[in-house]
Amino acid sequence: MIEATCHCGAVKFEVAVAPGEVTSCNCSICRRLGALWAYYPRAEVTLVSAAAPLGDYAWDDKSITFHHCRVCGCTTHWTPRGADAPDRMGLNARLLDPAILAGAKVRHLDGANTWEYLNPDS
Repeated sequence: MIEATCHCGAVKFEVAVAPGEVTSCNCSICRRLGALWAYYPRAEVTLVSAAAPLGDYAWDDKSITFHHCRVCGCTTHWTPRGADAPDRMGLNARLLDPAILAGAKVRHLDGANTWEYLNPDS
């Protein structure tokens, strides 16, 4: 299993497979968070720390909720909201060991304007 952890270690996740690609989004929140998003079906991500001190934040249309560690402040992941929400979540890949993250291709998403990938073939 591959572990992803916040800075203080209070929030830990496990995934079976390293991300092959991650997304760098320039929307108003992602550019401020500085996260690289690895997308997984929710069932493939295990929150190891049962009593993880998570805080959350939802804005605009409230279609997703961003989660962070209440101890160290690291943004850990986002989850979709609503009855028709897709079965995927975004794990902040910056919580992975840098050697694991180094193998992932970075895709740049223009979330600020077009919602299209700026490097669709890379």
